[in-house]
Amino acid sequence: MKKFINTKAAAALCAALLSAGAFSSCQTDKLSPVPVTLFSDKVVFDTPARVELQANGLYSFVKDGRFLGGRYQIFSDIRANDFLNRASNLVTGTAVWNHTLTETSQNDVINTWGAGYAAINQINVFLAGLDANSSKFVAPIFPADYATKANNYRGEARLLRALCYYSLLQLYARPYADGSGSKPGLPLRLRAEIDDTGNDLARSSVADVYTQILADLDFAETSLPLTYGSSAATLNVTRAHRNTAIALKTRVYLSMGRYADVIREANKLVPAAAPYAAPSGVPNALNASVAAVFAGTQETTESILSFPFTVADGPGTQNQLAYYFLPPGAANGGNGEYGLNTAAGGILASSAFAATDARRTNFVQVVGSESFLKKYPTGTNTSTPYVDKAPVIRYAEVMLNLAEAKVRSTNAVDAQALQLLNAVRTRSNPTGAYASFATAADMLDALLLERRIEFLGEGLRNIDIMRLNAPIPGKGSVSAVNPSDVLYVWPIPSSELSTNKLMTRN
Repeated sequence: MKKFINTKAAAALCAALLSAGAFSSCQTDKLSPVPVTLFSDKVVFDTPARVELQANGLYSFVKDGRFLGGRYQIFSDIRANDFLNRASNLVTGTAVWNHTLTETSQNDVINTWGAGYAAINQINVFLAGLDANSSKFVAPIFPADYATKANNYRGEARLLRALCYYSLLQLYARPYADGSGSKPGLPLRLRAEIDDTGNDLARSSVADVYTQILADLDFAETSLPLTYGSSAATLNVTRAHRNTAIALKTRVYLSMGRYADVIREANKLVPAAAPYAAPSGVPNALNASVAAVFAGTQETTESILSFPFTVADGPGTQNQLAYYFLPPGAANGGNGEYGLNTAAGGILASSAFAATDARRTNFVQVVGSESFLKKYPTGTNTSTPYVDKAPVIRYAEVMLNLAEAKVRSTNAVDAQALQLLNAVRTRSNPTGAYASFATAADMLDALLLERRIEFLGEGLRNIDIMRLNAPIPGKGSVSAVNPSDVLYVWPIPSSELSTNKLMTRN
């Protein structure tokens, strides 16, 4: 039974007992304690340090382990056919893997949506607070040029909001390719909600949500800093900068089939010929070694944005990437929730994924008759939490986004696209370069296959399937899911349906 304390009644009782001599003192202030580690919303914008704390806090919401700190990437990969479920544990994505997410009340449906919208609202609250308190950003407490810093924060916030909306679209709404964005999308919440008066909000179309995503990213591109400094390797990977906004736009435009726009944005970061490195801003580039990208601090310039974790700030139990993908074992082991599919159709069965490929020799671990992904190696299953960074976007993806857009925009085998594809491929498989392709369709097949190999376990597989409105392949006893199937997109959670009277079901 829950017990509730009526503080006014308790205070009155305390006073009565004092007058009767029952107690020598009565601390009524303890009935409504104020957390000493929290600031009132009236003062959180009073100093540069407090504003910075809030900006940092936005990342904590977005990298929630139930969202982009782990489970989102996992769910996006296990929906397809490159992983096999070993644990049959509903808590760790079994219903996602076997496409039985049919109920609005299932945890994966509710938790992913809830974490995503919690992050969005926190961002909206921060943005509203920046605007409402802008008159405070003056000397002597704030530096003379603080308006620029405040705009940097706006850029970060809007980029993170765009990332949240884009990520949720890929699970809860039809692809843009299905009806050119005319299908129901998401409730587009852009105001700070501090009470329940804004609960009722109809779904915007997929196209309208994408329009907002692009508006946020365009704003971010012009508002974010070019770099956090040549010696700020950590910040250049874990905080959004101008190149982050550009890179994410290439992904968004690719998902919309706007290939000319992909090319325009990617050209800002990718030179016409090797060596491939961004010409300005953070020197994002294709790293010489793919193994190094996921080793040590995981902070090479190839990682345009990744979310960091520490022992004190982990993604949470059963959310960590290593927990799902590493084989079970005490020493640098995971829980072995998902092994790699070695059967026909799985990525390991592809002849394009050579046995000598560095992505295979470094990231695939064979245990008996099973194979596992060891791309995320940091931590153990016994004492040390898994603290691998959760990847969001890498320079290699921007290169392959550009290559694919070049081919799709002309429906022809493109010379630059071939160079980009081979640059990513031969980094890990020096003898695997493609000489050419007979048709554009053959080249597109090779590009999509290369993406499966390169970004295995990074959460792009479902995105690549759905942006093409293609069937989700089957695996084992699990049948393929066609775009026309109700299982193709997730149901809208009961938590939203019960509080938003204007919400409609999928």
